[in-house]
Amino acid sequence: MTITITAFERSPDRGKGLARDMRVRWALEEVRQPYDVRLLSFKAMKEPAHLAFQPFGQIPTYEEGDLAIFESGAIVLHIAQHHAGLLPDDANARARAITWMFAALTTIEPPIVDREIARYLEGDQPWYEQRRSMIDERIRKRLKELSARLGDADWLDGEFSAGDLEMVSVLLRVKGSGMLDDYPNLSAYVARGEARPAYKRAFAAQLAVFTAASAG
Repeated sequence: MTITITAFERSPDRGKGLARDMRVRWALEEVRQPYDVRLLSFKAMKEPAHLAFQPFGQIPTYEEGDLAIFESGAIVLHIAQHHAGLLPDDANARARAITWMFAALTTIEPPIVDREIARYLEGDQPWYEQRRSMIDERIRKRLKELSARLGDADWLDGEFSAGDLEMVSVLLRVKGSGMLDDYPNLSAYVARGEARPAYKRAFAAQLAVFTAASAG
């Protein structure tokens, strides 16, 4: 059965690999599963055909046979549970890897996304600088805690796992802000993730979509 995911026809990240279909692409590349991509315009994302799969009008979605699911975290977890390579065989280590997936998405990512939303929606408001300062403080607190936990290890809990895939994906969202510069071990951690062949293949595939859309 062919796996089909959805992605932006014209990604707002301009080919930087930050759109959430990148996480799904990366997971599929790690486990060496072929997949097709159905590209959607912003208009198509809000139409009934897509809303039947994704009630919030977002990407990515994942279809395989009679299975259709959404939310990138849920999709990556599904991939990791059904294909070797992203979760350890040991039950306890497997549970810890899944814990790190949730930590990335529910503890580290929310203030990072808040920062992005504030910049786009409130950047011209008189309170913006104060609000951004508050958000940045929240992010730095989490980065400091994560840095202390990672220490000098390569990955969060032994071998690379879906937990690292999600965490690196989240941290990439602040890479350009300079906020990782205070945490050399986190910068190196992100660089290790980007250096993985599967990440490079996924990034190239997503970048090709942006390049083609720009050329058109």
